[in-house]
Formats: sequence, C-alpha cells, structure tokens
Amino acid sequence: MTVAAILAAALLSMEKGGVAIDVESETTAIDPGRSVLLTVSVRHPRARPVEPPDLRSRVRGFSLAEDFEDEPVEGADGTVTRTVNWKLVPEPCAKTYKIAPFAVGGFVAGPIYFDPPAPREPAPGGMEVDPSRDLPPLSWRLVGMLAMWLAAAAAIAASVWFALRYLARRVKEHRMSPIERAWAELDRLVRRGLPARGRYKDFYVELTMVVRRYVQRKYGVRAPHLTTEEFFAELGAGERTRDLAASEELREFLSSADMVKFAGVEATPAMADDATKAARGCLEGDARRAEEERGR
Repeated sequence: MTVAAILAAALLSMEKGGVAIDVESETTAIDPGRSVLLTVSVRHPRARPVEPPDLRSRVRGFSLAEDFEDEPVEGADGTVTRTVNWKLVPEPCAKTYKIAPFAVGGFVAGPIYFDPPAPREPAPGGMEVDPSRDLPPLSWRLVGMLAMWLAAAAAIAASVWFALRYLARRVKEHRMSPIERAWAELDRLVRRGLPARGRYKDFYVELTMVVRRYVQRKYGVRAPHLTTEEFFAELGAGERTRDLAASEELREFLSSADMVKFAGVEATPAMADDATKAARGCLEGDARRAEEERGR
C-alpha cells in the first residue's frame, strides 16, 4: 500500500442501481500554496458502461491544472472500475472551496466541501507617509473635479434611493405569510423571462428555490442547503411535514428540475411552462392541506 493511499481521505461514497462512486483526496483542508489531488472512482457492471463525471464545470474555488484516467480494472464479480485523477489548484481568497452536485449513472451525487484555510493575521503598523493636504488653485481643472464630485454624489443618491426601495419591498415581503411571499417570488421570477433568453438552468434553480424557501419559512426545514434526497429525508423526519414528504407531485417536480440543473438535460419553453405549473401546484396543494387541517 502506497503512502498516498494511506493518507487518502474519503470525501464521498454512494451507490445506486448497481453503480457506485467513491471520491477521495489527500486532504480535506485547503492550503493555498498546495494543489489538491482528487481521485474519482466509478464502479459499474460490465454490461452497463458508465462514464466518470466531468468536474470541469462543477468545481468552486479551484482551477483545474490537469486530469488523467487510469486503466480500467475488471473485478471477479463482473464489475469494471474506472478511476480519474484530478489536480485542483486552490484560488486565493475564494469564499468557498467545493464541488457542486454532479450526475453519474442516472443519479445526482454531492456536493463535496473542503475546509477553507485559516484567516491570515492582520499586518501591523500604520502609514509610512502622512502627506499634508495641498489645496489646488481655482481653475477649470478644479471646476471639472467639482462637476465629477457632483455627478458622483448624484449617483450615490440614486443608489441610496433604489436601495431604500429594495429594503422597503423586502420588509413588506418579510411581513407576508410564507405562501404570500412564495407567490410574490414566483411572479417576480416569471416576469424576468429567463426561459425566453435561453437561461433555462438559472430559471430552474430559482424556481426550485421558491418552493424550498417556502418550506423553510413555514416548517423550519433548511431546504435551500439540502440535496433532493436529503430534503425529503428531513421532511419525512418531521411530524408536520410527513404529508409533504409523501407528495409525489413535489418529488417529481424537484427530480425533473435536478435533471436540468445537474444532468445536462436540454429544457424547452414548454418544459419551463410545465415546471412553473408544477411549482404552483405544489404550493397550492400544501396551502390547501394547511386550510383543511385548520378546518378540522
């Protein structure tokens, strides 16, 4: 056994439908001065070939230096193991270091998080030079500078005005009930017209977040930070959310959205319209169940 194998840290291990994936790294803590060697192994039946996931668009906080694949290994049980090695170079001062959820063998795996480096100590000392102020003489240059300052002040005032309008809208929405706020967010998303501009992935991400935020506000489940499987596991564990966990309409909606967000399925305007109707149906169904429970 090599030293790299001894020091390897298991980051992810999943198996579904006879296909297994294991992700290992030499470390889980990020050092900005050292690259990270990531090993992704996919085991599948010989009769059902499965391609290893392509992580080029899934890494956050890294740049990919290189990747290479080992020779496939055939097991005595009729399986084939394919291993791809990725060299990740940490980006300085990145907010997060992770691998976003990715599709492999018909299911979604991930996300994978790395521990960020410890914050640096602040540099001691003050300014080496403290120049005195020197007022320029009155000139056209000074007039131009004053005009620039006035324009900057006007821009700042406009920014403050828009910021106050945004805050007023946020405060108004914050006072709404969870279902009223979900309707407001859904209507605002539809008005943005993302599908018409070909931004289907962004549309599906925002559409599922409308439903997930509604669940979080009403039931206290941290839905926006969970995968679909983790989300339904949390719903099934709660007494108030068991009916929601059993909703086939909600499960089908989130699973279809995952195929567009993570599995590379090409969406169409008709699919986007159906997804919007499905989101409305999930929200209306839960609101209707809540009304029926209050009426009992």
